[in-house]
Amino acid sequence: MVLHHTYVHGYSARESDRLADQAQTLTDLLHHDTRYPAGSRVLEAGCGIGAQTVILAKNSPEAHITSIDISKDSLERARETIRKNGITNVTFRQGDIFHLPFEPSSFDHLFVCFVLDHLAEPQRALEQLRPLLKEGGTLTVIEGDHGSTFFHPDNADAHRAIDCLVLLQQRMGGNALIGRQLYPLVRGAGYRDVSISPRMVYVDATRPNLVEGFTRLTFTAMVEGVAEEVQKQGLMSRDAWERGITALYRTAEPDGVFCYTFFKATARK
Repeated sequence: MVLHHTYVHGYSARESDRLADQAQTLTDLLHHDTRYPAGSRVLEAGCGIGAQTVILAKNSPEAHITSIDISKDSLERARETIRKNGITNVTFRQGDIFHLPFEPSSFDHLFVCFVLDHLAEPQRALEQLRPLLKEGGTLTVIEGDHGSTFFHPDNADAHRAIDCLVLLQQRMGGNALIGRQLYPLVRGAGYRDVSISPRMVYVDATRPNLVEGFTRLTFTAMVEGVAEEVQKQGLMSRDAWERGITALYRTAEPDGVFCYTFFKATARK
C-alpha cells in the first residue's frame, strides 16, 4: 500500500506554529538561492500550511505559483497565511502528488520541500512530477536528515528520543534520514545535472535567534510532539523520554551547542 499522505507530526495548531517557526528561522539558509523569473510557472508539490509558500512567493513576486496539498485543512490554513501576508501570486489546489490534474510540460519549475520524507515511495513521486516539467526546467528539493543531529552536552536518552521519531516515521511509511539519499533519488527519477548542497544549522549562544527558533521551537518541539505515540508503542520508558527531552532543551542553554544538516538538491529535466 502506498502511504503517501501520512504525517508523523500530526496536524495540530501547535504543529502549525512549529512549521511556521521553522520556515522563518531557516529562510536565509535554505531559500536565499531560490528565485524564479517573472512570468515563470512554479509548482509547489506538498505545500502543507503554506510556511514555505510565503517564502517562495516573496522571493519571486512575479512568478505564478501553484501550490498543492492532499490535506484540505492544511490548504485552508495556507490560504489564510497567504491572505494575511497580502500575497497574490499563489493559486492553491487540493491534490495527490501521485495523481495530479496537470498537462505535461505545464511548469517551468518544481519545488518540493519537507515532503519526500513522509512518502513511502519518494522516487516514484519525483518520477510522477517529472512529466509536468518543461524540457530544461528545474527541480528543487529540500529535506532534513535526523541522523545528522549532534549536540553538547551529549546525552544518550536524547539520541534515543530522536531515534524514536525516526522509527515512528519509518513505521508510517516515511524516512527521516532521507536527506543523505537525495542524490540517488533525484538521479534515479530521471533528472539531470543533479547537484546537492548540504546546509548545516549550527547553533550556540552567539546565535540567540537560532537557539529559540531552531533548537527549542523547531527541532526539540518536533521530537517532543510525538511523546504520546512513543508511549503508546512502548518505545521508551516515560522517565527516559523525559530525560531525553530535558537534555535536548539543555543544549539551548548558554554553554550548549546544537547542529543539524539539511540537504538541498537542484536538477533539470
